[in-house]
Amino acid sequence: MITETAYAKINLALHVRERREDGYHELETLFAFVDAGDTLIAKPSDEDRVTTVGEFSSGIGNPFDNLVAKALAALPRPQGLEITLEKNLPVAAGLGGGSADAGAVFRLVKELHGLPENWQERAAKLGADVPSCVASEMVVGRGTGTELEPLENDLEGTPVLLVNPRVPLPTGPVFKAWDGADRGPLLHGTAREIAQQGRNDLTEPALGLAPEIGQVLRELEFGDAWLTRMSGSGATCFALYYTRAARDHAERRIRTERPDWWTLAGKLR
Repeated sequence: MITETAYAKINLALHVRERREDGYHELETLFAFVDAGDTLIAKPSDEDRVTTVGEFSSGIGNPFDNLVAKALAALPRPQGLEITLEKNLPVAAGLGGGSADAGAVFRLVKELHGLPENWQERAAKLGADVPSCVASEMVVGRGTGTELEPLENDLEGTPVLLVNPRVPLPTGPVFKAWDGADRGPLLHGTAREIAQQGRNDLTEPALGLAPEIGQVLRELEFGDAWLTRMSGSGATCFALYYTRAARDHAERRIRTERPDWWTLAGKLR
């Protein structure tokens, strides 16, 4: 058996530039990944099988129609794989959970059989976040998020705390509520510089749909974080800290005051 982690994806910055004629949005984002997430356990089988377990397994619907199954179907192999997906990340949460799961499948197949030359194209067809989730390394994403650019990652190992109010927030309605204003591009620089000077243009429309996000941000800003922001289209928010002690203190306080919220403490990859 082979085990692979589907690393939680967060957007340290997300600039929405314009709505495209094809219905998608032109984006500029700083993708980052946390050293924890869902867990996939795979073993060779006579045919592909997917079993889902874990706290959030009920939120992904038909296991034969989720992104794990679709990723398996997108990759030619000489034999099947039986995969158990432990769903630890909340669904519709701005963490790219399904895309992270698909990216983990690509890594599993690469280790066992190798990937086809056009794997990037196959990944993009599964979702805009999937190509970045295959490597799960910090990059700048442009276009719909599939045009990836490397950068100097001076945030590796940074303590991070994720908090979700357990309010699912599908991406479509958030983008639909965006006001269409172009507030400018990502600045160039290191990961830290881009993150500090960036923003998330979907925060306001997300707050209109899920006011609980405002409560989460206020709780995170109360601590010693040097950056707090919503990830993706929400409702998960994150905080970056200088020390693990500060992060852990913030998590303990939030768990005590809001035991109904979901939290994850980790560090950036």
